[in-house]
Amino acid sequence: MEQRRDAAEVNTAVDDMEFATARRELAGLAGRIWRAAAAAFVAFHLWILLVAPIDPTISRAIHVFFGAALGFALFAARRSRQPRRHISAFDGLLIAASLAIPFHYILDADGIELRSFMGPNTTDLVVAGVGILLVLEFARRTAGLVMPIIVSVFIAYCFVGPWLPGILYHRGVAFDQALVELFNNNGVLGTIVQVSASFIIMFVVFASFLQRSGAGEYFNDLALALVGRLRGGPAKVTVLSGFMFGTISGSAVANVVASGAFTIPMMRRVGYDRATAGAIEATSSTGGQITPPVMGAGAFIMAEVLGIPYTEIALAGLIPALLFYLANYTHCDLNARKLGLKGLPREELPRWSTIARRCYMASPLVLLVAMLVFGYSPFRAAAWGIAATLLIMLGTAAAHRIWLQRQGLLAGSLAAAVDTARAVWETLHASMKEVMQLIAVCAAAGVVAGVIGVTGIGGRFANLLLEVAGASAALAMVFAMLVAIVLGMGVPTTAAYAIAAAVVAPGLIRMGVEPLTAHMFIFYYAILSAITPPVALASFAAASMARADMWRTSLIALKLGLATFIVPYMFWLSPALLARGELWEILLAFATAGCGVYLLACATEGWMGHGPLALPLRLASGAAGLMLMVPEAMTDAAGLAIGAGLLLWQRRRYPVEGMAPVLARPGQ
Repeated sequence: MEQRRDAAEVNTAVDDMEFATARRELAGLAGRIWRAAAAAFVAFHLWILLVAPIDPTISRAIHVFFGAALGFALFAARRSRQPRRHISAFDGLLIAASLAIPFHYILDADGIELRSFMGPNTTDLVVAGVGILLVLEFARRTAGLVMPIIVSVFIAYCFVGPWLPGILYHRGVAFDQALVELFNNNGVLGTIVQVSASFIIMFVVFASFLQRSGAGEYFNDLALALVGRLRGGPAKVTVLSGFMFGTISGSAVANVVASGAFTIPMMRRVGYDRATAGAIEATSSTGGQITPPVMGAGAFIMAEVLGIPYTEIALAGLIPALLFYLANYTHCDLNARKLGLKGLPREELPRWSTIARRCYMASPLVLLVAMLVFGYSPFRAAAWGIAATLLIMLGTAAAHRIWLQRQGLLAGSLAAAVDTARAVWETLHASMKEVMQLIAVCAAAGVVAGVIGVTGIGGRFANLLLEVAGASAALAMVFAMLVAIVLGMGVPTTAAYAIAAAVVAPGLIRMGVEPLTAHMFIFYYAILSAITPPVALASFAAASMARADMWRTSLIALKLGLATFIVPYMFWLSPALLARGELWEILLAFATAGCGVYLLACATEGWMGHGPLALPLRLASGAAGLMLMVPEAMTDAAGLAIGAGLLLWQRRRYPVEGMAPVLARPGQ
């Protein structure tokens, strides 16, 4: 009971950190109505995506504002120490207003289409104004204050532009024009929400079914069986599980919550201090957002914006993701060597026979990858993945009823069908809770995109980047990196990419950077903002779960991800790291970059092989790592020579593990 209470307290703290709000505990009739409405909302999306498409504008309006209505019912306006079980009258008004907006588009679809050429009427303007305010409040309740503050600053920019200096100047936007542009197909109901209403919700549902089937537990067991016995095994389990399952979720914080309750106590048990355990979890969970095949949710927005097949983006993201996790794994191994940490005892690890018998658990994800590789659309791949997951759930329930509970074949099959139907029902309304924040932040990001379009700030920012690039292209890329990180701070990862891409990508493309490279560069740094102080949501969430100091956890996470902050510059200089070019070029670029990541991690940790690195050797290792990350034959040769010399020196000085003194562990 005490462990359950502690876990509940930790999850509540993390929930507050990500959502900056308090969920209501709807019970009785209100709870049943909410669950039914949420399940119907998700089922409706699956129906229109797979069976009977409807008008895109209507589907987007339903997606945002029916979602907002469910959000206002579930999320209270303010935190409270006492659980809230009833919906206030004010929230009832917000729910009514949210429901009215889709009906405006449903009942007056022809008139709205006609007025798109003739100009809006008063009703259109009222709907747009109320809709934008509802989106801001929806985002505040589900994603915290940072997102609506950013959006409000952009909205204000529409009207204060004539009084601003330099690059920020514009002639101003009329109030009615601003309402229309920021709400309709260039704003709230634009491309970003279209992606949310299609790709994102489809894959969130797939992830929910996959988690419900027990696949998450299976991947954790598989990671335990693979690396649990190695030095610092639980940390390496965290890295592998983040790589295998973190890709499905649309939120780095959600990944932390899902796996941290399992991995952080394991790391603590073998000797990791609280802050390091939290940092490893935060970094590994964040990396899932840039890992194929799903790459969180932001990559679907990238595919829509660039107009290229999603499989091309997933393939381009493979090598950078491998380098990210190679850096994480190396840091964990070196840290375990420094502290003399061991792995888990064999008897505590899952048996390979059990892992092999449950290998079918991985089939939905394998099927998804196979269908994407063979050219099927992401919709169809996700749909077949969901179908495979349902078969697993049904088969598992039938086996439990027939073999374990000794029910007859017919009775057991019927009972299994009922169990599966109940699980589907629960998964559908649970999916709504997972997708709600994504709906809100995508709608809010649409407002930002609308402001950029109507004011022309994107073009002027592109001119600024061109001016900086005239002096130094590398300096312009550093500037773009800083903008992407700053815009992503305190914002969920999907919105972080959407906002940063709208601001930065046009400038990089006008500099001559390939569109895919430019967007991947921004995507990478927008995702890394989740572990970048001073506002590092994933690090703060992991610190709460580990009961560690938030700032120390953030700084350690930054150290663990230091090598990966260089990776985007590597694929900017060498397109081979985005799987572009001849196969030998791709493999050579990956091999040298991997060596560079290893040497840079050694320099950061101050350890190589069986012993510590003195300061001059750490500097040499860091320099060699950077040389290997530059795609030039001369620098690669020099980096390899220095790295090989360092390894030989360390092998000669510390030929056997245990010769070097074990460092004192930080405070627990």
